[in-house]
Amino acid sequence: MAGARASVLVDALRAAAIAGGLAFPIVALRAEPDFSNKLVLEPRWSWMFAAMALAFLVRLASAFLPRRAAPAAARPRDEAAARRRGRAFAVFGLGVIFAWPFLVLVVAGPSGALKWIDNYGVQILIYVMLGWGLNIVVGLAGLLDLGYVAFYAVGAYAYALLATHYDLSFWLCLPIAGILAAFWGVLLGFPVLRLRGDYLAIVTLAFGEIIRIVLVNFSTLTNGDAGIGNFATITFFGVPFNASEGGFAAVFGLDHSPVYRLVFLYYLILALALVTNLATLRLRRLPIGRAWEALREDEIACRSLGLDTTKVKLTAFALGAMFGGFAGAFFAVRQDFVSPSSFNFIESATILAIVVLGGRGSQIGVAAAAVAIIGGSELLRELDVLKRFLGSEFDPTQYRMLLVGLAMVLMMNWRPRGFVATRAPTIALGERRAIGGDLVREGRG
Repeated sequence: MAGARASVLVDALRAAAIAGGLAFPIVALRAEPDFSNKLVLEPRWSWMFAAMALAFLVRLASAFLPRRAAPAAARPRDEAAARRRGRAFAVFGLGVIFAWPFLVLVVAGPSGALKWIDNYGVQILIYVMLGWGLNIVVGLAGLLDLGYVAFYAVGAYAYALLATHYDLSFWLCLPIAGILAAFWGVLLGFPVLRLRGDYLAIVTLAFGEIIRIVLVNFSTLTNGDAGIGNFATITFFGVPFNASEGGFAAVFGLDHSPVYRLVFLYYLILALALVTNLATLRLRRLPIGRAWEALREDEIACRSLGLDTTKVKLTAFALGAMFGGFAGAFFAVRQDFVSPSSFNFIESATILAIVVLGGRGSQIGVAAAAVAIIGGSELLRELDVLKRFLGSEFDPTQYRMLLVGLAMVLMMNWRPRGFVATRAPTIALGERRAIGGDLVREGRG
C-alpha cells in the first residue's frame, strides 16, 4: 500500500515537472516592449507555479478516481431508446436553432442582438459546415487532412475575385466556388494516393501552406496581404440591405437596421449547413459512402474486394473540398473582405479538432464540438470581469487554443473516440447494432 502511494506521488510530481517545463517559456515569461520599443522579458513565476500545482492536483486526483469498466454490449431495447432520445434531441436542437435569431431579438433588442446572431450564430454554423465537410475526408474515408483551410480559402477568393472583376452575384459565385474547390481537392488527391497516416498529414499540411503563400505573394491577382474588399455584397434576391428607397427595409415598410442582413445571413448559412448534412447522410448510404467506410477500416481489405481506392480517395477529397469552398464563399460575403491571414494553419487545426473531439464520422458530435469550441471561444470575450482579479493586462482570448488543447488531452483520456463514441453501420444484415469502442482498435468508447 505504501509503495502504491509513493508511486502515485512520484507520478503526480512528474506531471508537475512536465507542466513546469511546458509553462516556462510560454507562461512564466512575457515579452513586453519598453520605452525604447525593444522587447523585454517580464517574469511571471507565480503563473508557472500555479500551472505546476494544478497539474499535480489533477494527476493526484485522477489516480484515486475509480476506473471505468469496459462498456458491455448494448441491448436492443437500450439501442432503440437511445435512438428515440437522439431523434428527440435533434428535433429540439433544430427548433432552438431555427428560433435563435428571434429569441435573441426579443431578449436583447435589435442593437444588442447583432453580436449574438453574428458571433454565436453565423460563426458557429460556418464551423459546423466546415466540420461536416472535413468529416467526409477524416471521419468517413479515414484520410488525415491538415490542410483543409486551403479549400476554404479557394472558395473565399473565388467569390471575391469573381465579384470584383466580373460583378457576379453571390448566387452565381457560390456553385463556381464549390466547383473550383473540388477541382483543387482532386489536385491534392492525386499526389497522396499512395500515402497514409503521418505522411498524408505532412503533405496536406504543406498543401495548405502552399495555398496561403501563393495568396500572399501572387499580389497581382490576390492583392497580397492587403486582401480584397469592396466587392458586391449579398442581396435578398436582388433587394439590397441598405438605407436607400429600394433597400430591404423600405421595400417591406420597416425601419432600417443592420440586423435584417445578419438574420438573412444566419438562415442562409443554416440552409447551407443542413444541405451539407443531408448530402453527407445520403452519400453514406450510397455505394461510394460504403466504400469510404471500407477504406477507413482497412485499405488492403478494400482493395481485395475489388474497389478502386483511387476513385474512392479522390471523391472524398473532392466532395469534402466542395463543401469547404461553399463555406469559403459565404465567409467572404459575410466579411465583405478576404485576406491570407484568415486562412492560416490555426484554422485547419481548429476544424480538425472539431471533427476529432466530436467523434469522427458522427454528424451530431461534430456539431456539438463546433458549438463547444467556437461558442466557448466567443464566451471568453465576455470574461472581462477576470481583469479585476488577474490584472488589467489579462486577456482571456489569448488562452483559447490552450483551452482547446487541454480539452483534447482530457477527451483522449476520457472518450478517445470523441463525444459520440459509438458508430452504427450504414447497412446491416438483420438487426442493426451500434459498434462500441471496445470492438475497434482506436480505443475504448
